[in-house]
Amino acid sequence: MKFNFKRLQRYSCENRTDMSLRKIARQKGLTGNNPQQMLFAEEVMAVKSLYPPDSTRQEIEDKFENLIHEELKLGSVVSYVGNKNVPFLRIYRYKEAFAFDFVMDFLRRFEADSDDYVFDPFSGLGTTMFTSMLCGIPSVGIDKLPIAHFSSKTLPLLLLLKENELKKIWTSLTPKIQRSEPAEVALDVPIMKIAFDEETLLTLRTLKSAIEDLPLPYRDIFLLLFFSILEECSFTSKDGQFLRLNRNKKISSPIDAMNRKIAQVEEDVRRMKLLSPDIPRNEKFMPDVYHGDTRDLSDITFKKKPTIIITSPPYANRYDYTRTYALELCFHFVQNFEELKAIRFGILRSHIESKIRKDESPPHPVIKEVVEILGRKKLNNPKIPSMITTYFIDMQKVITEWFKVLTPGGKVAMVVDNVRFEGELIPVDLVLSEMAEEAGFEVKEIIVARYKGNSSQQMKKYGRVPVRESIVVWER
Repeated sequence: MKFNFKRLQRYSCENRTDMSLRKIARQKGLTGNNPQQMLFAEEVMAVKSLYPPDSTRQEIEDKFENLIHEELKLGSVVSYVGNKNVPFLRIYRYKEAFAFDFVMDFLRRFEADSDDYVFDPFSGLGTTMFTSMLCGIPSVGIDKLPIAHFSSKTLPLLLLLKENELKKIWTSLTPKIQRSEPAEVALDVPIMKIAFDEETLLTLRTLKSAIEDLPLPYRDIFLLLFFSILEECSFTSKDGQFLRLNRNKKISSPIDAMNRKIAQVEEDVRRMKLLSPDIPRNEKFMPDVYHGDTRDLSDITFKKKPTIIITSPPYANRYDYTRTYALELCFHFVQNFEELKAIRFGILRSHIESKIRKDESPPHPVIKEVVEILGRKKLNNPKIPSMITTYFIDMQKVITEWFKVLTPGGKVAMVVDNVRFEGELIPVDLVLSEMAEEAGFEVKEIIVARYKGNSSQQMKKYGRVPVRESIVVWER
């Protein structure tokens, strides 16, 4: 790999946020010479104690127990936190993304080189393709969510910029903003009616109109920066499964916010030039990015069979990305509420409004067990069992498609999160791994990157239980 990872790594916050295993062990009252093993044993026993002796979840935990191991140093790179100081990846906060360091780590583990073809079927921010491009490795990505597709194909364009190029364009663009007609946006979507004050909304609309007149690729680059300032210019904050409204929030002026973003990009252009002057800057190294659905890859044109998949699907945690990224979608990708709903019901069914057909049923014994138990409980939302069912139906299709397109010997590294509803823990990592086996994959390892807590409501009612966030590693 040509890219000088070590020099860039110092800008990452990986080593600032991890708590040492020994410190965690002391907090938990564990003693001995190997706190990692003791901590792991304690967490596994805590999980197992939740399952009845004849539970299918107990059986699947036992089946994969020897393949599960901890690498808690990965805890800070399976989330966007690790990108906060990485050039260009810090520009747009796509909160569900994993970090640059994570992709670099697994490219090394898989001994990737220019002969490989890396595939991210849930491309999100575009970290996998961006990192692969830096390493001179061809890559391809797809995403069904329009803002994710846009971000994935636009982010690598930042690598082609020259010093002061963006600043000059912004200087010439600024006087045109007030003279521009306000852009059409999806104002009938409820959140758009309350997210901005009147003056800010007008400025944002005229700013977008001015940006739309720019030639490619600058139009797309400026649009990505525009999307990156919407949250700070609004009364909203991305919080879990929706945008949280806070009328007391201090909002930024769109022009000031764009000035800061332009300065960030210019700084990153200089940093990248100093850190690694030999990185590929030719358009022939640009990744292929498609607006598509990984549940059906028949229409995707691969240059050759992918050799590596590095990805993270939506988690089965009720989060609706069309709500989280509603502002971005309403400013550019949809014209009205009906179009927004069409996207909502077209993406992978991981959110609470997922539609289930009458002929659909849980596709795995563990899911059948959990759905039946939840069906006997009083839930805060009765749609949870249907969402769980449809999520695993969709992921089963996804895994089958991956097996079809991946080359023999190809490897998969996927970040997944276990979930808990009304006290019932679902070992998502293990269920998906067993589905992968049924599709033809070999499960090589299940790496525990970190343990996450539960909601305060769950802890109060059922106690604190560690929930794994894992990296499943499969081979075709």
